[in-house]
Amino acid sequence: MKDILESLVNGELNIDEAEKLISANGILEFEDIAKMDIKRSDRTGFPEAIFSPSKDYDDLILIIKRYMQTKEDDLIITKLPNNRYEKILEDLGEDTYIYEYNKRAQILIIRKELKEKETLAKIGIITAGTSDINIAEEARVIVEEGGCEAITSYDIGVAGIHRLFPQIAYMVKEGVRAFIVCAGMEGALPSVVAGLVDVPVIGVPTSVGYGVGEGGRVALDAMLQSCAPGIAVVNIDNGFGAAVFALTIVNSD
Repeated sequence: MKDILESLVNGELNIDEAEKLISANGILEFEDIAKMDIKRSDRTGFPEAIFSPSKDYDDLILIIKRYMQTKEDDLIITKLPNNRYEKILEDLGEDTYIYEYNKRAQILIIRKELKEKETLAKIGIITAGTSDINIAEEARVIVEEGGCEAITSYDIGVAGIHRLFPQIAYMVKEGVRAFIVCAGMEGALPSVVAGLVDVPVIGVPTSVGYGVGEGGRVALDAMLQSCAPGIAVVNIDNGFGAAVFALTIVNSD
């Protein structure tokens, strides 16, 4: 950064060239393993996230070590099973950093220090069934990491729709800026919620189901086909993506 600015001051670069070089400088490369977006928190309000499935463990631990040595920001690791989390603790040392692991959501946040965060807004997070909670918890962790308060209500799906209305009313009264609605099976709940509220609804199809609904494709298709306006739909089991979209809504003001 300093070299780029000195070249700009000395007339060796014009302002457009300097801007491109500064933008390129926001990518941190770890050997041939990964290229980290070290400016993500400046652009989006939440730090870099690593999707852990299919990554070799040695590559994963290298990325974590290099990132934590280089950056002051938190690091998020998603879809991380408990056995890998315990191995990371062993290799990095339990006292080296602050670790916050949500076993149900299989998500880990590594911090160098705890910081006070101003609450930006409230986000409602709902699940149709108990089996969807792991995906909702992934969304909750990211929503809170992004500086928002998550108001949650789980297992209030259409199979007992009378459970839904008082929870929706409470969240509306609390002024939530968006709803994240996780549902498997036939995926009907986001459409119902969108028909009741006047804020964006983010549908998260989950892989909960059997028969033709196994794997979440029926829930995904149903949410995409919803006739209720105001719904955005993320991919199957993508609680992380839903939370990021909710934070984008909040941060767009």
